[in-house]
Amino acid sequence: MIKSKEMLDLISNTLDINKAQDIKVIDLNGKAYFADYMVIATATSSRQCSALARYVEDELRKKGYKEAIISGKTSGDWVAMDCGDVVVHLFRPEVREFYDLEKLWIDPPLINE
Repeated sequence: MIKSKEMLDLISNTLDINKAQDIKVIDLNGKAYFADYMVIATATSSRQCSALARYVEDELRKKGYKEAIISGKTSGDWVAMDCGDVVVHLFRPEVREFYDLEKLWIDPPLINE
């Protein structure tokens, strides 16, 4: 089985090589139970968004990992990939800006008193 850091590096490199933009990695260790890392990246179009998901899926399979669950690949606006220890979100620019997932995980939560 592929280790989470090795998987993260494989996913990040695959996205970079295939021209994903503004790739961010969020360390979820100690923050979430569902994954160790979250990768968020921007694609220039719906077609590229779907293609990036396919490239990541193909590279994971080459390493023997076959359990990725992928949602949104047909529409290509927002593709979510559950790769086990690494969760990947691929967005078109305006969709990424609208949802602003980074803010949910990077900024400290506000608590009203």
